[in-house]
Amino acid sequence: MEKGNLEMILEDISGKFDLVLEGYAALDRKLDNRFDLLNEKIETNSFKIDVLNQKIDGVRTELKADIKTVEVKVDDVAADLQAHRADTEVHRGYRVRED
Repeated sequence: MEKGNLEMILEDISGKFDLVLEGYAALDRKLDNRFDLLNEKIETNSFKIDVLNQKIDGVRTELKADIKTVEVKVDDVAADLQAHRADTEVHRGYRVRED
């Protein structure tokens, strides 16, 4: 093989190798962009999840307070009912019947 032919073949191989490297670099940039977008979405979703957790905690606190209030009211009604029953049973001949 002549030196000129060999140089042409090497230049052709070098050009094709450069194309492969350019393609690799383009794919690398594309992957980096996708990872950046994915990271942004993950950060956004993490923030939203944190906000939802705070809201859930707030609702839990409010519900606990409401349940405590209802329990106190039920206890008050039970005490009133017990007092009324005791007052009613004081009358002669009248008994509260349990069904």
